Amino acid sequence: MPSLTTADGRTLAWHERGSGPPLLCHPGGPGCSSAYYADLPELAAEHTLILLDPRGTGASDPPADPAGYDLEDYADDVEAVQRHLGIERLDLLGHSHGGFVAMTWAARYPERVGRLVLANTAPRFTDTIRQARQARVASHEGQAYYADSIEAMRHRAEGRYSSAEELGELYHREGLLQAPVGVDPTPVLSVLARAGDNADAVGHFNSRIAGSMDHRPLLAGVAAPVLVITGSEDPFLSGSYEIAESLPNATLVVLPGADHFPYLEPGHAEPWSRAVLDFLRG
Repeated sequence: MPSLTTADGRTLAWHERGSGPPLLCHPGGPGCSSAYYADLPELAAEHTLILLDPRGTGASDPPADPAGYDLEDYADDVEAVQRHLGIERLDLLGHSHGGFVAMTWAARYPERVGRLVLANTAPRFTDTIRQARQARVASHEGQAYYADSIEAMRHRAEGRYSSAEELGELYHREGLLQAPVGVDPTPVLSVLARAGDNADAVGHFNSRIAGSMDHRPLLAGVAAPVLVITGSEDPFLSGSYEIAESLPNATLVVLPGADHFPYLEPGHAEPWSRAVLDFLRG
């Protein structure tokens, strides 16, 4: 498994899959390993996928300081991989929290960006996003699983877990509320279960970053081509519009009927991959 030793002595590891021009894929979460992306066979047919295990996940060491999960820390790890591989301009795909990292990296190292894919992400958390997420949860009221899922959501929000395993169980119980009513969440939840959860990373993001995060002022300096791709049913949809409006060279693609994980959703994975590949081909 490829890896490097960071300046502070950590192992930072990744999987490589496919062949062709490199594309680094940063998972979301925060605190999920590269298993978050499952296979991505269409992308691997044309690109060498560098599937990163972010700090504290998979085969990558955690930071010595449990507070070392700032977006800038993650972005510096991306830059370390780029320099280690000798890639002058890096193509990077970031989904959800991985998009937060990708925006941070692109703003810190704009001259190092090749093409950027910001998938199902947002520059900040707004009332519009919060209301969309609340409406999704409320739409499940009356379902047999609703009370248990609400309890799990409350326990997670209150930090009532003591390990990554307990956090993962709460996410699984809560996960039924994150898909539209009647949509089987199993394809997504099974992948996320394999990707794991880093409780320190989640706690740091929720307590120190989420409330004040706003990438909009940073994006004006990113001149590289950027694909902003999302689903019409994603509660983060409005955030994708905000990203596209803040960038000088953005292409916005909204996949009809797709939700937050199009690359894992039956019927949406193929058009998602096609849109990403068309963009990367230039």
